[in-house]
Amino acid sequence: MSILVWIEQASNGPVASSFEVVGKARELAGALSTQVVAAVAGDDTAATAEVARTYGADVVMTLTSPVLAGFRLSAYAHALKQAINEAGATVVLMAATVRGRELAATLACDLGAGYAPDVVDLRVESGKLVAVRSVYSNNILTDVTFNSDIQVASVRPRSFPMPEAGSAGGEVRAIDLAISEDDVKEKLVEVKSTDAGEISLTDAAKIVSGGRGVAQDPAKGFALVSELAATIGAAVGASRAAVDAGYIPYKHQVGQTGKTVKPDLYIAAGISGAIQHLAGMGGSKVIVAINKDGDAPIFDRANYGVVGDLYEVLPALTEEFKKRLG
Repeated sequence: MSILVWIEQASNGPVASSFEVVGKARELAGALSTQVVAAVAGDDTAATAEVARTYGADVVMTLTSPVLAGFRLSAYAHALKQAINEAGATVVLMAATVRGRELAATLACDLGAGYAPDVVDLRVESGKLVAVRSVYSNNILTDVTFNSDIQVASVRPRSFPMPEAGSAGGEVRAIDLAISEDDVKEKLVEVKSTDAGEISLTDAAKIVSGGRGVAQDPAKGFALVSELAATIGAAVGASRAAVDAGYIPYKHQVGQTGKTVKPDLYIAAGISGAIQHLAGMGGSKVIVAINKDGDAPIFDRANYGVVGDLYEVLPALTEEFKKRLG
């Protein structure tokens, strides 16, 4: 019996939200009297495995193969199933990133396990995992319990604090991975990277988003959004309306049909506050709304609101931040 956490790797190293999950797994392991196993998969796992040792994993399993160069769902599912069997894992956790969500769902299906997606909390009751999901635009928290022997959950990034790295104490265990190209259903044709230095929406502590309110001059509107974001070290987000209108690519979309985020600060400029958008950002710690319509629903959820023209408010905010931040 163990808790297995998948440590996702990006081109620039391990994904930070994976270690948030490790920190929570460490807490759950105490309640279940078991150990935490971190699983690192890829064609090069050594560096990430060393980092994972410092975040509380008792064992770090490395699943290394040229077949795992680049993320292909069937390849990673094959590798993780072997790790789950080797670890005797009864709880399988990972961050609810784009890859994590589909990998967790695939593993649950293949293993006949119960699955709770995009959870915001985890606890143990009577020796079983209880997952907490936020539903109805973050208005209701629901408990999800499992009847299966293996319990799988993907965790919304930033639901748990990042643990402090300590001394490397966990054992690194290389798994003799039985995998070949014959086990893989997909062919990786091309990888297109995001802009260098671009902050990931799901990992961002601060986000500045633009909506349909930029319609007067979309290029200028999102230039102002981007300038404010760059000034305060934030990611750039957008509402579905702005994406559907072609103002900004889909990768920036926040909401029910985009990315679910939980930053410390969310600035919504020209976003009315449709329920689909609120579902994706309603868990933000501080919400600042900027809108010309004082009756816009976004103000009902905002901690701070500015009724005004974003073309005037955003430059003023940016200038003030530049003064204060030096």
